[in-house]
Amino acid sequence: MLLRLAEGPREVAACQRLRYQVFYEELGATPVGDMGERGMDGDRFDDICDHLVVVRRGSELDAGSIRLADGALIGTYRLLRQDVAEAHGGFYTQGEFDVASLVAAHRQLRFLELGRSCVLKSFRTRPVVELLWQGIWNYVRAHDMHVMLGCASLEGIDPVEHAQSLSFLAEAAAPPEWSVHALPDHRIEMQRIPRQQIDPKQALKQLPPLIKGYLRLGCYIGDGAVIDRQFNTIDVLIILPVSAINPRYFAHFGSPSG
Repeated sequence: MLLRLAEGPREVAACQRLRYQVFYEELGATPVGDMGERGMDGDRFDDICDHLVVVRRGSELDAGSIRLADGALIGTYRLLRQDVAEAHGGFYTQGEFDVASLVAAHRQLRFLELGRSCVLKSFRTRPVVELLWQGIWNYVRAHDMHVMLGCASLEGIDPVEHAQSLSFLAEAAAPPEWSVHALPDHRIEMQRIPRQQIDPKQALKQLPPLIKGYLRLGCYIGDGAVIDRQFNTIDVLIILPVSAINPRYFAHFGSPSG
């Protein structure tokens, strides 16, 4: 497998088709507009973002694979730099969380928004997540970004089913200087059960690999979650300052100044 940035509109369209397969056909998101007819997930941000792609190489590819010039597309992640976002109306996550206040409080830092994480089910494993993380980290270093943020999702919209995970994530709440609140009209409480009743092992087992990966790196979690009915998910906000990353990971991924 290899990881690189999508090249040109055709490869961005391939990312949108993969997202449709995963979000809508597998996970039950609700298409809007002509998404169903086109078989593509898209919004106004796609044209201004960079798109990481994970490509499975090999001469024998599965039937129905979304093919790129160098193999089959199995994963993608959307990246939006602060300067680009501000030139086009802001970040995607501002629709759910008060991200603008956080950015304004850290004017000396450069933010990178991560979104639309998508990997085919059979490849949703730690090695692929780590490959995506390596690509994000290379991008962070190349563009000298200081803070990563973005929504991460739990499948399904019933908070009761995610009581353990949401309560566990609430324990990773950001310190005051990094705190971001869900918008009042969208916010649901994360602390669903008393702290002493949280089973960390069970909660971690239920979390998607992506969120577990960010927790290992040392991320913070925003205050409050949001139900996204279109995507059939409960969203939490990940905040990951480069300064908060556990230094032991730099031996594998590379140091910030490397």
